Amino acid sequence: MNRIFVEKKPAHNAAARHLLHDLREALGLPGLHQVRVIQRYDIEGLSAAEFNEAASQILSEPQVDDLLETLSPGPDQYAFAVEYLPGQFDQRADSAAQCIQILTGKERPAVYSAMVIVLEGTLCAEEIARVKGYVINAVDSHEVPVAAVSNRQGPGSPPDVAVLTCFSTRDPSTIRAELCLAMSTADVAFCQAYFRDEEQRAPSVTEIRMLDTYWSDHCRHTTFLTKIDDVTFEESTGPVQRAWHTYLSVRKQLGRDDTPVTLMDIALLGMRELRASGELDNLEVSEEVNAASIVVRGGGFQPPSPSPSRLCHPRPPVGRCL
Repeated sequence: MNRIFVEKKPAHNAAARHLLHDLREALGLPGLHQVRVIQRYDIEGLSAAEFNEAASQILSEPQVDDLLETLSPGPDQYAFAVEYLPGQFDQRADSAAQCIQILTGKERPAVYSAMVIVLEGTLCAEEIARVKGYVINAVDSHEVPVAAVSNRQGPGSPPDVAVLTCFSTRDPSTIRAELCLAMSTADVAFCQAYFRDEEQRAPSVTEIRMLDTYWSDHCRHTTFLTKIDDVTFEESTGPVQRAWHTYLSVRKQLGRDDTPVTLMDIALLGMRELRASGELDNLEVSEEVNAASIVVRGGGFQPPSPSPSRLCHPRPPVGRCL
């Protein structure tokens, strides 16, 4: 395993200067005097000569970067490393591996990268913890020791999907709070009744999460397809009320009185009217009709004959535009 640390020269280390400013301003850390941002690379499968060549030609730019074989924090300095979680794609490491393969003409080496942050100043443990919380995105990354070998283990086999054995008998509001569900308490109660009476089994946490996502407030099935039973206006007359009555009139002309009034119906009614009048005959009509979904026929297209001067050929038109 070969390791190298790459750090921008002081005049070019804009990332470190910006991070120092952000930490001071966002976290209120007057005792933070300096920040260093360093890239750490661990590479397997290279000879010493190949590694040195890759370090100077691929992993760094000699004009703007310094190469360090070791990293030893000095007095009043604290260093920690941030690495992608196992299973997360590391674009920096993957790009480096591809370039090194081109350089050596051999098999692609294993490359692992991490970002090392060095804090200099008078910081207490609580302030350092706040810096880590600000810098590390816990969704895709985690802290690793600066001197440790990069985590080369894959994500491994996931555990069995949890089954919510007491889901149908517990208080809906308690379930909603414990699982941090976006659906309402009434939605939870509806799911309880469904799994208890229809499925006659306990749901898995994946099923509940899928329903919670599908029924979330930003989803069209919750917001745009919700039935509108009653509409009132603050003013007896006005452009909004006139537009509402125009909408109801057009609905009646199109024979849609039996369908529920929804935000989606309001959004699509103008296009349905244009289709009925023959002015928008390419509007898609399906159960999943969307406000911006049209059908464009691309038949009869003949691609041009290839010629030496053409480096790429146009593709035939797409049959459907969304």
